[in-house]
Amino acid sequence: MAKANILMVDDDRVLVAATKTLLESKGYKVSAAYDGDEGLAKARAEKPDLMILDIIMPTKDGFSVCEQLKNDPKTEKIPVLIMTTFAKDKTKVNIPASAGLSLEAEGYVDKPVEPRQLLGLIEKLLAAK
Repeated sequence: MAKANILMVDDDRVLVAATKTLLESKGYKVSAAYDGDEGLAKARAEKPDLMILDIIMPTKDGFSVCEQLKNDPKTEKIPVLIMTTFAKDKTKVNIPASAGLSLEAEGYVDKPVEPRQLLGLIEKLLAAK
């Protein structure tokens, strides 16, 4: 059986490449976007089975991307796993921490994340879908 399609939205190209290699080694099909606007466009076009989303990105932060996804009937069912350093890097951004409280993401993990932990979260979110 074919594994799920995963969209990874993160401006860290090295992290995206490493994560993509890990996920593809487990049979997942992975596409990538490197800023919020591109991520939103790809989510709408590809309708992935799961989105891995960073918070701190150019053009549109992950909070905005997640909010727009969840408010669109065409994309609201896509599970979102937030994977970010936001909790550790609040001093580097002007996004209020309260923005995360209203987020409708299905999962959240701080970077760096152990590969086994990431795979477990992905499997759990896909199983709940």
